[in-house]
Amino acid sequence: MQKLIDTLKSCGYDPHFVQTKEEAFALAKTFIKEGMSVGLGGSVTVGEIGLLDYLINKKDITLHNQYEAGITMAENSERRRQGLVSDIFVTGINALTRDGKIVNADGSGNRVAAFCYGPKKILAIVGVNKIVEDVESGFKRVMEVAAVKNIDRMNNKAIEMGKEPRHNLDNIANKFTWVKADEKDRITIILINEELGY
Repeated sequence: MQKLIDTLKSCGYDPHFVQTKEEAFALAKTFIKEGMSVGLGGSVTVGEIGLLDYLINKKDITLHNQYEAGITMAENSERRRQGLVSDIFVTGINALTRDGKIVNADGSGNRVAAFCYGPKKILAIVGVNKIVEDVESGFKRVMEVAAVKNIDRMNNKAIEMGKEPRHNLDNIANKFTWVKADEKDRITIILINEELGY
């Protein structure tokens, strides 16, 4: 694991390795400062460690929460846009290669856009199950693991809300990025020694 951490540092990232989601939550909170604007990318992992609920209930930040119940699609889109110019963008990663590349797919595109440019900082929460050998393996993981599980999750959620399930491989994973390096310490990665998220 130390080799991977050293590789991530050489790519300009700010990596941290912790053993549990509780440790990850405690560490993640230290990056969220009073007065910050905070954007969100879709991430089951962020929810699993308790960080999403923490952000929703934190009153001294401006959270651009596109997942808030009852908002219109226009408001949802506007919050995604505002998240792209936030102080910090909180999200997950679909795949992380052993040579330090970050592989992501998106439906709307706000998360892949954020990794390229926009937010001052990115805070990525990542389970060890996301580690792959190379970019090709990363894209394979995106399409055969992450996308499939997200389709089921989002369609089930739509059904629960009385909406038509409309998610499939054509609309849930149609925008892709892989990042091989970034400006120093812009992307913080908290890598957790547990299997989390998709």
